[in-house]
Amino acid sequence: MKTFKALIQEGVYDPGIFKAFFLAGGPGSGKSYVTNRTTGGMGLKLVNSDIRFEKYLTKAGLSLKMPDKEADARDPLRQRAKQVTGDQMDLYIRNRLGLVIDATGRDYNIINKQRSMLRMLGYDTYMMFVNTSLEVALARNKVRTRSVPPEIAKKSWSVVQSNIGRFQNLFGGQNMIVVDNNNASEDTLNKVYTRIRGLVNKPVQNFVAKRWIENELSKKKNAR
Repeated sequence: MKTFKALIQEGVYDPGIFKAFFLAGGPGSGKSYVTNRTTGGMGLKLVNSDIRFEKYLTKAGLSLKMPDKEADARDPLRQRAKQVTGDQMDLYIRNRLGLVIDATGRDYNIINKQRSMLRMLGYDTYMMFVNTSLEVALARNKVRTRSVPPEIAKKSWSVVQSNIGRFQNLFGGQNMIVVDNNNASEDTLNKVYTRIRGLVNKPVQNFVAKRWIENELSKKKNAR
C-alpha cells in the first residue's frame, strides 16, 4: 500500500488527475460493491468517512447496528472520522489526484458546494448514482454489518430519490451515470466500468487544469 508521500509524488502523471467522481445512493443501495467493481485499478483515491467511522466504533466497543442508546458516545466518533477524512481529501486535492467521493446524496447543497470548489480548482466532475427500489434497499440494509433503523433507511431513500433530477441538472446527462443495482448483472457493471475508464482516460476539459498541467510539464522539461 502506498504511503501519503508516494501518493503526492504522482503529480501530473496520476492516471485520474483532475477527475472527481461523486457517489450517491442511500443505505442498502450497494454503493460500496458497485464502486469497487467499477472504479478499481484506475488510480482514483477513495474518500469515505464511513470506513474510518466503523473502525472507531469497533475500537470503542460500540455496536455497528447504530442503537439510539449509544448516540452520545457515537456522535463524537462520527465527527472525528469526518474530520480526518476531510484532511485526507484536502491532501489529495492539493496534489490534484483523482477522487471518488462517497456520499449518500441526501444533501444536494453540500455536493453542489463541493463540486463548485473542485471545478474552481480545475477538476472535471462526474456523478455515479447507484439506484435501487425501496424494498431492495431495506432488505439489504437489514443484513449489512453496519445498518441503520428501517425508518431512517426509508427516509434516506426518499430524500436521495428526490434529488436525482437535481443531480442530473447539476452534472449534466453526459457526466452522470445512473446504475440500476436492484440486481445488476456482470454485463451492466462491465459497461459502467468501461464508461468510467473512458472518463478517467479522457483529456481533462477544465481550463484551470489544462493551464496547471502545461506549467508542470514545462517546469519538468526545463529542469532536465
